[in-house]
Amino acid sequence: MRGIFISGTGTEVGKTVVAAALMHRYRNTATLCYWKPIQTGIEQSDDSSTVRALGNCADTEVFDEGIRLRGAYSPYFAARLAGKEINVESLMQLPPASRTELCWIVEGAGGVLVPVTDWHMMADLIAKMDLPVLVVAASTLGTINHTLMTLETLRRRSLRVAGVIMVGDPNKANREAIERFGQVDILGELPTFSPLTPEILATWARAELDPKGLLAEFFR
Repeated sequence: MRGIFISGTGTEVGKTVVAAALMHRYRNTATLCYWKPIQTGIEQSDDSSTVRALGNCADTEVFDEGIRLRGAYSPYFAARLAGKEINVESLMQLPPASRTELCWIVEGAGGVLVPVTDWHMMADLIAKMDLPVLVVAASTLGTINHTLMTLETLRRRSLRVAGVIMVGDPNKANREAIERFGQVDILGELPTFSPLTPEILATWARAELDPKGLLAEFFR
């Protein structure tokens, strides 16, 4: 697979909005396709539909297949409540191998150490996909610790870090600390737009997301 894997420092930090923003930013660079391999809490939200709407995506730009579970829990626990077991190997076979032109924007569930099965964490799924990881972090108090721990976990597992996107009100001190101690590029600071529309997100993405084009190498 080519592309990037979007993970977060936790749940509800803005991964889905960042995924939609990336569609706007790099749609003219590569043939992009968004994929959410595992979604829990499907009775409350559908991240694929959110990306389709906010990213102004064509049907061919969103791959809908994957594990879909009720209950806003970790994949492991949601599957157990449903009397199911997630098969990571089968999950990996879902993307169409014939579509070699695709560059994937894959969104994880929660953070990198969220349990997926009895034997796999989300980081293990990332490793199987062999994709660089874009970390989405809140800009608020506590983010330095959460972000640095996420970066350390990825590097200890020899997973590539593509950069960090911060979401929320800009916080210069937190940004500088993450860049310095995490030795990582902050590729954008996404405000909490209200209202959030595809047009507003597209305008921000084209002007403010990854202005140096550092992610472009992953979409070739």
